Amino acid sequence: MSHNLLIFFDGPQVDDYARLLGAALPQLSITIARNFEDCAAKIPDADILFAFGAQIRQRDILVTAPRLQWVAAMGTGLDGIVDQPGLRADVTVTATRGIHGQTLGEMGLMLMLALARDFPRSVLAQTRRDWSDRRPAQLLRGKTIGILGVGAIAETFAPLCKALGMHVIGFTRTTRPIPGFDRMVARDALVATAPLLDFLFLLIPATPQTTGIVNREVLAAMKPTAFVVNLARGQVVDEPALIEALTERRIGGAALDTFVNEPLPPDSPLWSTPNTIVTPHVAGYYDEYTEAAVVQFIDNYRAWVAHDPAAMTHVEQRGAAAR
Repeated sequence: MSHNLLIFFDGPQVDDYARLLGAALPQLSITIARNFEDCAAKIPDADILFAFGAQIRQRDILVTAPRLQWVAAMGTGLDGIVDQPGLRADVTVTATRGIHGQTLGEMGLMLMLALARDFPRSVLAQTRRDWSDRRPAQLLRGKTIGILGVGAIAETFAPLCKALGMHVIGFTRTTRPIPGFDRMVARDALVATAPLLDFLFLLIPATPQTTGIVNREVLAAMKPTAFVVNLARGQVVDEPALIEALTERRIGGAALDTFVNEPLPPDSPLWSTPNTIVTPHVAGYYDEYTEAAVVQFIDNYRAWVAHDPAAMTHVEQRGAAAR
């Protein structure tokens, strides 16, 4: 039985997704959307949507998808999908997970090193051909990092931090021993523990409970030399409070890959906030990502059409069986 698959991605790799899926699953009728408006126009005919939730959250387009049976998120985050009022209970929702640990870990190390060594300043000095701007660097060895959100990605990242001699604290709802962490702390102890941190590293999903969890109180409790690194979702940070803390130099700096509004508007003060590194939501993306995500989709599709939902991986919502 054929199904209409709508692939929405605003990068050039959307053609690779279509090519790989078309070769493996020729029974699919595949349509591509390269921007939100195109996706909104085409979704009424889709049986399956394959997209990043963060890219479709601009408005509730699922309410205009009467045929939709399955939403396969290209990423690990499901915000923009499960929080849309138009998502029906009979629609299956799956995430793409287990392929982000290494790439987010490497990105995290790069950003921490860039903050500790004030690397953007060195790049600017290069553009001026200025050799005189030489400063001692901070070492990561001996620093304390607090990782807010202890899931599979954090379990990969924490040992990398330990290998550099860092002290690693995990903030989680359920405290449990995990390799790579020196200790676990309850999430509600974030403010009390913040004064100990040299880095506050965010890997927590966006939910109603975590929105704005890094707020003025948390930022006020941090050291004036401490850094915030957000590879999670922009919604977990109170952005005005962070901008204020950075502008007034009440914390040492920040590296931000995710934002409340994406793409980050050109007039956002974060572009020019002191001691801030901005990257365009690329921490989880790497050169083999498309192939890895497609493998998960193919396996899930075969289980889905076989009416075997128990065999599908990373299911958030179990809807009706495939028609």
